[in-house]
Formats: sequence, C-alpha cells, structure tokens
Amino acid sequence: MNDFAAIESILGYQFKNHRLLRQALTHSSCSGKVSENYERLEFLGDRVLGVAVAEMLYNAFPQEPEGSLSQRHTSLVCKETVSDVVRHLGLDKYVRISSEDIRENDNVLCDVGEAIIGAIYIDGGSDKALDYVRRIWHGLIHKDLTPPKDSKTMLQEVAHAKGLSAPVYEVVSREGAEHEPIFHISVSFDSGLKVIGTGRNKKLAEQDAAGKMLQQLGVAHEH
Repeated sequence: MNDFAAIESILGYQFKNHRLLRQALTHSSCSGKVSENYERLEFLGDRVLGVAVAEMLYNAFPQEPEGSLSQRHTSLVCKETVSDVVRHLGLDKYVRISSEDIRENDNVLCDVGEAIIGAIYIDGGSDKALDYVRRIWHGLIHKDLTPPKDSKTMLQEVAHAKGLSAPVYEVVSREGAEHEPIFHISVSFDSGLKVIGTGRNKKLAEQDAAGKMLQQLGVAHEH
C-alpha cells in the first residue's frame, strides 16, 4: 500500500507502525489471518468509539437524563453513522477487498471505521484515539440538539394510538463469532404482524426491528 501519506492526511494522525493501518483497511476476503485483517482491531475500536462518544455526550448535554443520552449514543455509533463517516472521509476507496461489491457494504465500512480507531489506539495510545473520535464526531454530536426518540419508544406510542397490543420482542437467532455476534430479533403484535431486525447486540436488533415495524405501519421515523 503506497497511500499511507494520503490516508494519514485524511485521518490527521501519523502512524509509527504502518502495518497497523494496513491491517485496519484489510478485509478478511484478502486475508483470513487474524494478524492481517481488521477484525481484531474492529473489536477494540468499537469499544473505544463507544467510550469516546459517551464521554462527549456526557459533557455536551449536562441536563439530559440517561435515557436521552443512550438514544443519542445508539444513533452515533450505529453502522449507518460509522459507515457514513468512512465515506465522507473518502476512506472507502482505500479498503483492501477481493471483490468490488464489498466496498459499499455498510457493515464492512463500519468495521473499517472502528478498526482505524483501534489501530490508532494501539499505535498512539488512548489519548490519540480519543482525540481522533472527538475531532471526527464533534459535528455529529452537535448536529441535532433535540433528544431523539428511539424506535422502540415510538412504536409503543404508535401501537397504543392505533389500539394495537403491546409489541413483543423475541430472539430469533444469533450468529457470527463469539466476539462479534449478530442478533436477529422479531417484534410482533397479536394481530399477526411481525418483522425481524438485526444488530450487533440485542438492544440494537430490537431498535432495528422496531424501526422496520414503524415502516410497516406507515410511520416515518429516523432512528
């Protein structure tokens, strides 16, 4: 990879160990070795991102209760947001993949975004990684000052307004590696209406299911 300087300019961080940057941008389709692809770095970066965003929200909205902060946090670390960040920075074109159809996959780009954070953490320490997240996510934190209403809460309200039963959530299946599970959770009503959502943990899968159910009910909602 001869684009290290360009990538570092985008990131605003200069790596001491370029192998880490290369690894963060390498999909498993190019290398199945855990020491060469981004999967382990993504595992670490996901946690660092979560902590960094939580700290930013805690400081930015001192009057908000835990529930509102949690809703903001979910939207700021979800795969759609992280993959959009990667695209906005132009990092998607540097991802090492075996097939071009992988490049636009939100899951892949989210993983890359988190792996880069993990790589910075390993290369430069926690302060550098946290500084990177603060700089890149600052605009997103302050983009919408109104606390978001999460999909599960809105679905509960819509169900009540429409005279439906309370929504019921059930785990349909779980797949993936132990450190990187994918949950499939259904939400249903007594009427028989049912959809399935997907997420990296049960909470995200439930939110995804609720959002899809709102769409089924014809309710517009950004979640």
